Amino acid sequence: MTVPATTTTPPDAAAALQSWHAARFRAVTSATGNLALVETRWLPAGTDPAAEFATALAAAPATVTVTTLSRRNVDTGEPEHGLRFWDSASPAIQAFDTISAFDYNPDWVIEALFTPVATGRTIPFEHIRDNGGSRDLVVPGDITFSRDGVDYSLSAFDDDGTLLLVFGDATNRRSGETATYSSGRFLFVRRSGDGAAGFGDAGPVTLDFNRAFVPPCGFSVQYNCPLPPAQNRFAGAIEAGEREVVFTGGFDIYAL
Repeated sequence: MTVPATTTTPPDAAAALQSWHAARFRAVTSATGNLALVETRWLPAGTDPAAEFATALAAAPATVTVTTLSRRNVDTGEPEHGLRFWDSASPAIQAFDTISAFDYNPDWVIEALFTPVATGRTIPFEHIRDNGGSRDLVVPGDITFSRDGVDYSLSAFDDDGTLLLVFGDATNRRSGETATYSSGRFLFVRRSGDGAAGFGDAGPVTLDFNRAFVPPCGFSVQYNCPLPPAQNRFAGAIEAGEREVVFTGGFDIYAL
């Protein structure tokens, strides 16, 4: 079942969106924000992660924060452990200017339906730094709606208790003032009204593409972002949300 796409214009939508953009700027430039990540170091098998963390922390300069992370090996499924280094004085933070964005567009506030699946379901997501490999992520249900006579069924995965939609559209392939980050964008899916917050119940959700955002890999090459699966790729252009990260002085994250 799909629900027709509807558009809404919330009161003070432009002001609310401006506040959201300001919060995004604060987040990406914070001491452990997207722009601060300068190194992701995966530890060799058999290494003691706690000992490596303690050593790295003791040697870190005053501007650097060290954190731990883990994942499954894309080929073997075995656990891997690593360290991340965040520099509050990173070159990317120093060169950051803004995140370009489209103006608020009420046509891209869509009410959709979330339908959970009976058991935990995983879908393979290709990741930007896995050389074509994919990682299975839990997709708790389907997000469906109809727009301009087309039925959509999207897959958003469970990102620490929040549905995260990874999507692509025609703007990813553009250049100029209506282009967006080439690998796709992210969007948190919100429950509508007073519906149940968990993933076990069906109900309405809101896709406010005005709050679509550039993924972490648009700020630092040290991230390994998931790419949009086929069902999350729109043929048309979604001219709403963040577009691209803008740096001063010709700074390029890929040249580091």
